[in-house]
Amino acid sequence: MVDCIVRNWQGEEVGQATLELKVAKEDSASHIVHRALVRQMTNARQGTASTKTRAEVRGGGRKPWRQKGTGRARAGSNRSPLWRGGGIIFGPKPRDYNLKMNRKERRLALRTALQGRAEDMIVVEEFADQLPRPKTKDLMDAIARWGIDPNQKVLLILPQPAQQVYLSARNVPSLKLIYADSLNVYDVLNADKIVTTNTALAKIQEVYSD
Repeated sequence: MVDCIVRNWQGEEVGQATLELKVAKEDSASHIVHRALVRQMTNARQGTASTKTRAEVRGGGRKPWRQKGTGRARAGSNRSPLWRGGGIIFGPKPRDYNLKMNRKERRLALRTALQGRAEDMIVVEEFADQLPRPKTKDLMDAIARWGIDPNQKVLLILPQPAQQVYLSARNVPSLKLIYADSLNVYDVLNADKIVTTNTALAKIQEVYSD
C-alpha cells in the first residue's frame, strides 16, 4: 500500500489517496516486469522485412561465361550472392515475433510496475472542467504547478476520454495521454512522471485488482 498526495489545479495539497495493488514478490518482481516489457516491445514488431534469395531474384538463367579458358573464376549465374544485384544469404524473411505470456502474469507485471513507480506518481483532482476550451499553455502551466519539469516525459492517466484535455495535450511531444483501463508496462516504465486523477486511480484499482 502506498499513500499519494492529492493536489488541486493550483498545485496545492488537498488530501491523500491510496494505491493498493497485489504485486509480485520482491525476488521475482524485476523478472516478471522485464518479461512483460520484452513481450510488448517484441509483439509490436511487424515482422514484414523480406529479402530475396538467389532463387527469387529476377534473371541469372544464362551462364555468364564458359567454365574454362577465360582465366576468370567459375560463375554459373549473375544472381549469385557474390555478385552485385544477386540474392541475399540468410536475409530476413517475414516472421511472427509474438511472444506468449499468461494474462494473469501480464496483469501482475503491470500492477508491479505501476506500484513501483509510486514515488514518481502525482495524483490531482479532476481538472477537465478547468479547461473550458483547448489550451495547451494552461495544461502545461498546471503541470509545472504540480512540480513537474516541462522537459520530463509525462504519462497522463485519465479515467475516461475528455475532449478538451486531449486537444490540449496532443501537441506536446513529452506528454502522453492514456486511459485507466488501457495501461501498459512500457508507458508506465518509460515516463519520468505519472500524473493521474483520484477518479482514475480508483478505476485502476478496480480494473486491475486481481
